[in-house]
Amino acid sequence: MTSTTERALVAGGSGDTGRELLAVLGPTDLEVRATTRSYANVDELERLGADEVAVVDFFESTAAVRAVEGVDYVFSTLGTSPGPRHVLGGRLVDRTGVINLITAAVAEGVDHVALQSAIGVGTSRARMPLPARLLVRGTLRAKGDAETALRRSGLGYTVFRPGRLTNGPPSGEVLVGEGGDSVWGSIPRGDVARLMAAAPFSPDARNRTFEVVSRDGLSGSPRNLVDVPWERGRIGTEGEIYP
Repeated sequence: MTSTTERALVAGGSGDTGRELLAVLGPTDLEVRATTRSYANVDELERLGADEVAVVDFFESTAAVRAVEGVDYVFSTLGTSPGPRHVLGGRLVDRTGVINLITAAVAEGVDHVALQSAIGVGTSRARMPLPARLLVRGTLRAKGDAETALRRSGLGYTVFRPGRLTNGPPSGEVLVGEGGDSVWGSIPRGDVARLMAAAPFSPDARNRTFEVVSRDGLSGSPRNLVDVPWERGRIGTEGEIYP
């Protein structure tokens, strides 16, 4: 008998946002596979809610293919650890790893990809203060290339560009902008995770790019805010407050 269980991949499951995603997706009816680059993280990710943990180096295209095998939804929180490569760029997982993931998702026929990017990428460039932008210019270019690859892939997608990420508890009050020159500020990773988790099940979020900050973290005046009807019933966050 063919299984009807839907499967989700959290790429970058051992990162801070990846862990928040596991906390949201773990209790759902999805079968969740998480990836990490280290065997040392396997037990922890299983405790956080992963049904399966794969040790994957997304710089290797064949490893990306194995990671997406049998997957319906992909959530990518892949990113570069703090260091000089944020400025210098080069071979970054934000570009090479994500593009390998997207290519594998196309071959697998994945239904939807939710991608964590960043304010400062592409059309949102002007919203990020110049000093901050200079410090991460290499990463921003890499993330921009990954966004472009996803849009051209033919896959269903939602791109989230959060502001400064914090590790506090989810605020439950998120401002969602669209069009690049919309919002700047900070946002807890837990809020980003909840939006990402809802995206594949929210038809109005399909094939769109959003800038997101928390209401408390907003800096300056917001522009181009949008009201997206997030489908939260599937992920069990109906009681939380979103715009």
